[in-house]
Amino acid sequence: MRRTARAARSLRAVTAGKSGAGHSVYVVLLRDAALASRWGLYVGQTGRDPDLRFDQHRAGYKASGAVRRFGVRLLPELVAHLNPMRRWEALEIEAALAEAFRTVGVAWVEGGH
Repeated sequence: MRRTARAARSLRAVTAGKSGAGHSVYVVLLRDAALASRWGLYVGQTGRDPDLRFDQHRAGYKASGAVRRFGVRLLPELVAHLNPMRRWEALEIEAALAEAFRTVGVAWVEGGH
């Protein structure tokens, strides 16, 4: 997890905290209970509170199947330095985070599109 934290901290949001910044990126820890060693990350972006969005995923509302089935918890410490930001940047950072996690060796990355 140290490499993933370093990868996330390497990104910067130029619109973070500025006027009109109402979107957030979020990261969910995924764990496949059937395969004890299989864990991964889901990367998303939202104009809602990330906690509410996670609950919506878990409830099946506009849900990622991976989060609905394997989502354990949010990892806000990975993205706190980025949020909130403007929508256009949230879309870019979402994709960049997913790619950064893959680059540091996270084998299972969902979302990020």
